[in-house]
Amino acid sequence: MAARGDGAAPGWAALGLRLGLALLCAGPAAARVHHLTLRDDVRQKVHLNTFGFFKDGFMKVNVSNLSLKPPMSAAKGTEVGFSLDRTRNDGFSTYLDEELDYCILRKKPEQDVSIVILLLDFTNEVVKVRFSAEASSLLPKISFVSEENATATITKPTKTSEQNADSGTSLEETEQNTDGKDKKSQRSTTTSQSIIEQQHRVRNDGGTFSFQFFFNISSDNQEGLYSLYFHKCVGEKGQPNNDKQLFSLDIEITEKNPESYLSAGEIPLPKLYISMALFFFLSGTVWIHILRKRRNDVFKIHWLMAALPFTKSLSLVFHAIDYHYISSQGFPIEGWAVVYYITHLLKGALLFITIALIGTGWAFIKHILSDKDKKIFMIVIPLQVLANVAYIIIESTEEGTTEYGLWKEILFLVDLLCCGAILFPVVWSIRHLQEASATDGKDSGVQKQSRKEFWKWGSVLTNAAINLAKLKLFRHYYVMIVCYIYFTRIIAILIKIAVPFQWKWLYQLLDEMATLVFFVLTGYKFRPASDNPYLQLSQDDEDDLQMEAVVTTSGVMEGMKKVKKVASI
Repeated sequence: MAARGDGAAPGWAALGLRLGLALLCAGPAAARVHHLTLRDDVRQKVHLNTFGFFKDGFMKVNVSNLSLKPPMSAAKGTEVGFSLDRTRNDGFSTYLDEELDYCILRKKPEQDVSIVILLLDFTNEVVKVRFSAEASSLLPKISFVSEENATATITKPTKTSEQNADSGTSLEETEQNTDGKDKKSQRSTTTSQSIIEQQHRVRNDGGTFSFQFFFNISSDNQEGLYSLYFHKCVGEKGQPNNDKQLFSLDIEITEKNPESYLSAGEIPLPKLYISMALFFFLSGTVWIHILRKRRNDVFKIHWLMAALPFTKSLSLVFHAIDYHYISSQGFPIEGWAVVYYITHLLKGALLFITIALIGTGWAFIKHILSDKDKKIFMIVIPLQVLANVAYIIIESTEEGTTEYGLWKEILFLVDLLCCGAILFPVVWSIRHLQEASATDGKDSGVQKQSRKEFWKWGSVLTNAAINLAKLKLFRHYYVMIVCYIYFTRIIAILIKIAVPFQWKWLYQLLDEMATLVFFVLTGYKFRPASDNPYLQLSQDDEDDLQMEAVVTTSGVMEGMKKVKKVASI
């Protein structure tokens, strides 16, 4: 496979070069101080960020250089704005996802939905903030800041048919310009409205608009998972230019909880990763002790298995350091981030290679991989490298970019392909052992009669019994791999979506615990022990050893010593 020509080497070299560039270019984009630049973007909905807030947390958003191409005057009916959605978990927001063909900016917020709409009015150079009066107690007060650190606000109620007797909320309060020059601020005399609308002035600099706003979480009821979206709603039908309306903007987002820049569900992660790193290190230490204690039964694959928990532990340590700096200063140290990406890449590649090698029986029952096994490794290794490159790009790219969604889909697809590919060697080994067990079972009677001429049978296992034991072991291993993949790729993700926002760290805990249990069970099943059916020689090999012992008793071979057959390590 490797000797097809000179074209294979440049391909691997190019892949290695791309991986190196991905590692070097991995910057602090995974931080909680975000900066996103979009130029000539055509998307109608952009997910800018999601963050879980505790009480006294805050978010500050600075929007600059917002412009449309062609200008707003040439595209009638086009509306641009933002939405701030609050949920209690990481599930989908049904309010934002329903009626995808209908623009959310043209839809009045429902009474029981915690969402704020920020609609830009380019003609009047204002941004209109709309929210439900009934849900206002669950939403933070959004304040707009001018360049002079003042606020210009015009508050007015939207005309509705509902006039209920309800008290006004803090979001109705009008903020006046601190310099006293702006006297246009008004306050509604109506104490109850279904929809509240506020207008705030924005800066227009030659067709590019800029403004700043922020909010604080002032009560326990306002805690939750906040998602910020940008929306561009095309005009009515009959205007073909609207479908090609381009927008550009620069946006800076700073979000922080009282004592950490991490989201509410990520605050425990540094301690979690350090604790799990200790468990993996201890498991690796125990495994090394077992290998040293049973040197005669150790194979090469055992040492490869020993490297896996230590690599995993090292990766978790660097991951914890990475999150520690994000928690304390809002962005990671680039050097620590690169080291984490390298160890994460090594850990992922080593995990899949080890699982595949155990499945093929390499170094246990054969020392040379078949062509079919080599093809699996030629598929798994590049896919695993591609999956890690996708992971690195996702971690170092802002969520609102077009590349983020593409690489996230690539990571999901490639990871599933890797998980499926490593099952093939185990399935092939199971099929081979089934065929061998059936054949040995038919011939065992004849073999026993011929062997009685040389020695008496004691409690020696037959080929069929050994193969059946190996078959049972491989079936258990197959079930272990399937359960591990199913749990870490499906169950844990469902738990992540279902649990409240402050418990999102349970996903990482369950994922790491499942990995640790999988490592321990794999080590137990394939431990170096004389009674392990995976390490036992077949009956034919035992016959060869016993025949050697009989032959050495003759006069011709007298004086020669029997040498025990030991597998190479």
